[in-house]
Amino acid sequence: MTQAIKVDVWSDVACPWCYIGKRKFENGVAEYNLSAAGEAAPVEVVYHSFELSPDTPVDFDGSEIDFLAEHKGFAPEQTVAMLDRVTGIAETVGLHYDFDALKHTNTIKAHQVIHYAKAHGVQLDMKERLLKAYFEEGRHVGRDEDLADLAAEIGLDRDDVVRSLRENEFLADVKADQAQAIEFGIQGVPFFVFDQKYGVSGAQDASTFAQVLTQITQERATAPDEVTV
Repeated sequence: MTQAIKVDVWSDVACPWCYIGKRKFENGVAEYNLSAAGEAAPVEVVYHSFELSPDTPVDFDGSEIDFLAEHKGFAPEQTVAMLDRVTGIAETVGLHYDFDALKHTNTIKAHQVIHYAKAHGVQLDMKERLLKAYFEEGRHVGRDEDLADLAAEIGLDRDDVVRSLRENEFLADVKADQAQAIEFGIQGVPFFVFDQKYGVSGAQDASTFAQVLTQITQERATAPDEVTV
């Protein structure tokens, strides 16, 4: 069996570029599978925690425009133009952002529930559900009960998710991800690490991701066979 190409992704649930980057990466994998045909290796994706604004309150009283004005110092008209641009880019990959409905919140608990889902084999489903809930549906992704509701929607045990979040069961895993990001020098997300060799920063075009996957496949094909004694 062909060895999978592992892709480690650092991202934040509250990062609009991370959702866009996720879609572009997925499109890149599809492009790679199509171009490589029978030579394509499986792609294994693991998501890691990164908090863009760890000082954000769980219940932020204000809009996305208010948040960016307070935390980034952007002028309202500048912020509106920026959000319109991001919304337009999201539409190009089939995402329908609703910044008017968005509930800005602290994401530390969302990262914990992603780790909980990973332990139960459904991390990718949980990541997708949280991003969609946050950017498209105006759902709250910072409180235990709300997160448990979303987890239950993908088949996880709601009561056990609440227990896990209240006990901070996976907080150490979140902190370990963040420490590794610092060690790698990651300062912005999304950030993709392919086979622990190549780093790709930002929501690059699908073709960029396909190219990296193709390069890894070609390098494996030309690498000398290992000799065991």
